[in-house]
Amino acid sequence: MFDAKSVARVDSFVSAVRDSGKSDANGVNQGMGFRSRGLEFLAGHRRTADVSLLRRCRPVDRWFDARTASWVLLVFLLFAVALPLAGRTKDKLPYGEGLIVNISLPESEVEQVVEDVTQNGVIRGTKEYNKDEFVSGAKAATSSRVFPQWKEAGKVFYKVREQAIDPRNFKDSGDVGTLVVRYVVLAQGEKNTVLRIDALFEEDFRHTVHQSDGSVESNEYKDIREHLDAIELMKRQNLEAAEEREELLAKKREVAARNSEAPTANLPSSSSSSSSQPVQQENAGDPTSQTLLAPSSGQEVSAQTPPGQTLEEHVKDLRKQVERLVKSPGAPLKSAPFHTASTLQLVSTGTEVLILISTPYWYGVETHDGQHGWMMREQLELP
Repeated sequence: MFDAKSVARVDSFVSAVRDSGKSDANGVNQGMGFRSRGLEFLAGHRRTADVSLLRRCRPVDRWFDARTASWVLLVFLLFAVALPLAGRTKDKLPYGEGLIVNISLPESEVEQVVEDVTQNGVIRGTKEYNKDEFVSGAKAATSSRVFPQWKEAGKVFYKVREQAIDPRNFKDSGDVGTLVVRYVVLAQGEKNTVLRIDALFEEDFRHTVHQSDGSVESNEYKDIREHLDAIELMKRQNLEAAEEREELLAKKREVAARNSEAPTANLPSSSSSSSSQPVQQENAGDPTSQTLLAPSSGQEVSAQTPPGQTLEEHVKDLRKQVERLVKSPGAPLKSAPFHTASTLQLVSTGTEVLILISTPYWYGVETHDGQHGWMMREQLELP
């Protein structure tokens, strides 16, 4: 039925299919079906067995390779998606969380400083233009419509800046509106205070409220912390100054007691000379330490006199170092070294004050009536 040429052509086709290993499964299956029907009588049992083996093995191998490649591709896609998501989660800013800190100071001290900070006219941690350092023009307030009414414990303060233009560090802000910082001071026992700070920005047109990323809260607290540290420094230095004065008074009383026990023969015989001139006595322990008895009041002044300088000259120099006169038209005595601190009293022109603490811009002083406070250096002059 088939001639020799037809048999040779079919045999050549079967050999080509077996050796080439083409990847088309449909073509392989069709070839397998064709050969299963006619190869047995065309090419014999050996060729039929080879073709059957090819039909059983080739599709399985190719299916395994495709499945492995699919799994590798899937794992790669999962890693490609997970990495950007992890990066976005790490860079996500904590909008609206605010700031809550515990301060190891009494509530009265923290409350005073917070009130002063609300009156300083600036909101730190944000700005309207790139050249700015902060937002200025803020005012202290007792309430704000931007925040819901505070119904919990603690005393609340507000600092408000109206007509703020697109302040930085607020989520999706881009309009003119009202910028508000809220401070809540809550006592925790006698020596601890909890301070909470939150900041919001509300657009004037849409009344959309935008939350802060925490920059305003952290910078406002930094300002409060600096004020509290300055007050604590003044308290420590005042305590040290008081201890030094007590030690000086104790030494003066000791010298006075020794002088009263001295023999009367050592005193000048002329009463008129003792009333008209100061009497100088040498200290046995230190020849440069002398006690001056003022003729009018009998007050003692003890000082270390440097070589080549009289006691009067040395006392005068010491007074110049620690005393200042208030310039015209007078100056306020502040409770802390910053402009917005509360004023303790107004000191008139020419009043003499004692310098206790010296800073680059302020003096910690004591008045004649014992009041301690702060004055700007430029408000005082040498006697």
